[in-house]
Amino acid sequence: MDATLGMAKTTETAGAPLIQSEINHATPVRARDVVVHYGTKQALFGVSIDIPERSVTAFIGPSGCGKSTFLRCINRMNDTIVGCKVTGKIELEGADIYDPSLDVVELRARVGMVFQKPNPFPKSIYDNVAYGPKIHGLAQSKSALDEIVHSSLRKAGLWNEVKDRLNEPGTGLSGGQQQRLCIARAIAVGPEVILMDEPCSALDPIATAIVEELIDELRENYTIVIVTHSMQQAARVSQKTAFFHLGKLIEEGKTEDIFTNPKHKQTQDYITGRIG
Repeated sequence: MDATLGMAKTTETAGAPLIQSEINHATPVRARDVVVHYGTKQALFGVSIDIPERSVTAFIGPSGCGKSTFLRCINRMNDTIVGCKVTGKIELEGADIYDPSLDVVELRARVGMVFQKPNPFPKSIYDNVAYGPKIHGLAQSKSALDEIVHSSLRKAGLWNEVKDRLNEPGTGLSGGQQQRLCIARAIAVGPEVILMDEPCSALDPIATAIVEELIDELRENYTIVIVTHSMQQAARVSQKTAFFHLGKLIEEGKTEDIFTNPKHKQTQDYITGRIG
């Protein structure tokens, strides 16, 4: 990875460096020639894509095609996998996220993650949302922390359902509520990008509809990337779609164009059910 941070600047948050860019990029995430190996197995082959700001980009493709692997590259979650090697370049607001000097903890605050299965901490609803701001020193007082928690729960569309039970365990919520709690937890640290790895696959249709509506609202303020096996979901929530197959990015473009007029036969075959 290129070890340059461009025009990035550093601000201090409770002693921890937070890398911020002075440049406002219309495409905050840029990937070029990203290759991933798990040991001797190559999982991604030269993926290059720009992720536009304040919109939803959907990654679609068959199981095992590399879409989740690439998603995890964007906040370096693959670092936790023994034997995983990533080459190429991924930039966030012009800064190389694989620069050895970059603080990975701060990167993951700027690039939040919502997983396939809701994973609230074994803590109260309040403490689930407050955890990140406490760790990153984002609140200097109890009242400031309260406001972050309340604001995050409101943005996640959960406040009215839990405002009278903030001290109850987050694990006691329904599946859909737990997923929105995890979204609130991600929002609480003020990310620029939110990654969602099949966030509705464990939810019922009603909860899925609520989360999809939330995603549409969140894109007004956040850059969102979602991995989904549901082409219908991709069509409903995204403005840009990228189709992966066998570790390669086959095609990417406006969602409407991908689904109505794909340029590649592989994309057409996947959309029409010939491969999958």
